[in-house]
Amino acid sequence: MDRNEALAIVQSKLKQSRYEHTIRVMETAIELAKKYNVHVKKAELAAIFHDYAKYRPKEEMRRWIESTYLPKDLLQYHHELWHGPVGALLVEREVGIEDREILEAIHFHTTGRIHMTTLDKVVYLADYIEPGRKFPGVELVRESAWEDLDRACWMAARNTISFLMSKNQPIFPDTFHAYNDLTKKVRAN
Repeated sequence: MDRNEALAIVQSKLKQSRYEHTIRVMETAIELAKKYNVHVKKAELAAIFHDYAKYRPKEEMRRWIESTYLPKDLLQYHHELWHGPVGALLVEREVGIEDREILEAIHFHTTGRIHMTTLDKVVYLADYIEPGRKFPGVELVRESAWEDLDRACWMAARNTISFLMSKNQPIFPDTFHAYNDLTKKVRAN
């Protein structure tokens, strides 16, 4: 699938501001993929489709989680986490992308996971640091992204966990697992 076809598909599913975010995530993912020797086309497609299910109704996403192989414990956490796993499922079923690496990068782009692939990290980080993002700490992560992919992902996970804790929000276990795994990698370097 070429870029223009993929973008046309997602544009019909997103608000204009989210589509513009998607373009910035795609551009950032392509640059990170080049820097870290990741398959550029896979990074491009995963980035384009990362928010494919973002605006699906909550009840529809709930039904997909309840009726498929997706982890049921997602339902115990904020619905903002649902669009990654549900999006990966729908990208496979509705768009026809079957590449497991692309689908997993979409699935885990919000939470991260233990043993993230380099493609997972590129999409996770591109979504976090794209130029339109403005929040405390993002500039430091942006700077780190071009020097050390693991450190930048670790910083993003740490910031996410700190933010959720400051709001007394529960934290999805995959995010803790990602943080712990990345902590070991950062310490080893």
